[in-house]
Amino acid sequence: MGNIELENGNQESQNPYLPLLQAQQKYFRQQSSKPLQTRKGVLRKLAQLLKDKESDLFEAIYTDFHKSAFETYAAELGFLQHEIAFALKHLNAWAKPKRVAHGLINFPGRSYVLSQPLGSTLIIGAWNYPYQVSLLPAISALAAGNTVVIKPSELAPATAAAMKQLINTNFPAELIHVVEGAATETQQLVDLPWNSIFFTGSTRVGREIYQRAAKNLTPVTLELGGKSPAFVLKDANLKDAAKKIAWAKCLNAGQTCVAPDFVWVEAEVRSAFIEELCKAFEAYPKAPDQASDQYVKIISKRHTERMASLLDSKQVVFGGQIDVEQRFVSPTLLHPVAWEDPVMQEEIFGPLLPIMEFENLEAALNQALQQPSPLACYVFSTDSRRIRQILDTLPFGGGCVNDCLMHLANPRLPFGGVGHSGSGRYHGEAGFRTFSHEKSIVEKFGWFDAPVRYPPYLPWKWKVLRRLLP
Repeated sequence: MGNIELENGNQESQNPYLPLLQAQQKYFRQQSSKPLQTRKGVLRKLAQLLKDKESDLFEAIYTDFHKSAFETYAAELGFLQHEIAFALKHLNAWAKPKRVAHGLINFPGRSYVLSQPLGSTLIIGAWNYPYQVSLLPAISALAAGNTVVIKPSELAPATAAAMKQLINTNFPAELIHVVEGAATETQQLVDLPWNSIFFTGSTRVGREIYQRAAKNLTPVTLELGGKSPAFVLKDANLKDAAKKIAWAKCLNAGQTCVAPDFVWVEAEVRSAFIEELCKAFEAYPKAPDQASDQYVKIISKRHTERMASLLDSKQVVFGGQIDVEQRFVSPTLLHPVAWEDPVMQEEIFGPLLPIMEFENLEAALNQALQQPSPLACYVFSTDSRRIRQILDTLPFGGGCVNDCLMHLANPRLPFGGVGHSGSGRYHGEAGFRTFSHEKSIVEKFGWFDAPVRYPPYLPWKWKVLRRLLP
């Protein structure tokens, strides 16, 4: 995920971003961001700007990644348009007071929940999907009626500049504003008393942000990562599984927080599955001179070198080409692999795919339970009992059966991690709820007031109380 280093910073009174926060707080207190029609107007304007500025956004991300317009639209801009359209369609229902059962003890009256925006929110994006992971939570925050400051990753500078141009020249800073910068700017922003912070990135940096935010009791949503497994059972359609796993691993050159980080294949079909994976990987470039805009670059030379350090040539069964200067890592299959190997010690975040095997599913699940909870899990099988066994046993954020990544494409499904892979949810209504406070209200009608709760506490009142609160 994004690689942000945090340092000790200035006191809040010296913080250069304090005036921006104060302006947003004033804007919020004036109720300027709250009316539903205002929220819808902002979302419609953002959708139109994303459409009007598509070519600029395509060019910027190509500069950073050599990412094609097709992949950028499929995984980023189209994703955002879909999220905005979904929010506009359902916003009235999400914001409507939710009636709940009232209970005899509060008779006569009614009970309901009001959704109220939290206030001024800070969104810290990652570099791997720079538009999506910065703007999608902003869509949720704006839909909920908040003000927003976005801090994109400095590792994708062209896309950060494009977002700044898109947002800061078309919206008031009091409502939504993009701040560029690196570690110092991130630290200065995090140290301010926001009403909510949303961070996408590594577990290590997420922990630091959580600690800093605690000084102001600021609630934090963390979207992190982890080593997401793909289970391939002996009854799976091996060709279909190989095609989908290869696509999920090669999309964005593996720089995807929910990419399958490794495959666990049942020993009985190991050889056949590896053969199918090799065939599936043939569709992707094996050397820098074969790469085009169909296959993106690694974000930096440092990240390319990190992947080279994880590569053991004795384990390579396909690929293995790395060119640090070109920021190129070919789709690579590694086997045999053990938990002790360097490639299994951290999230790979690149197109290296370790393959492990198991003979006993229960034993494999017991091993998995000893690892930090991942952001995703994928299961390829037709055996509903064993599928359910995996899904019920392992803690993970979300996933798919007989597919990869596609749970992100449904805005009705909450997205987020658990444990070391994150906390909190977004996408669709879940994002609206994340950036809202649910205010519980009991409203009483004045024409009757039961005397049971008032002294003196007579025997008949005790009997009534025991019936009301058994």
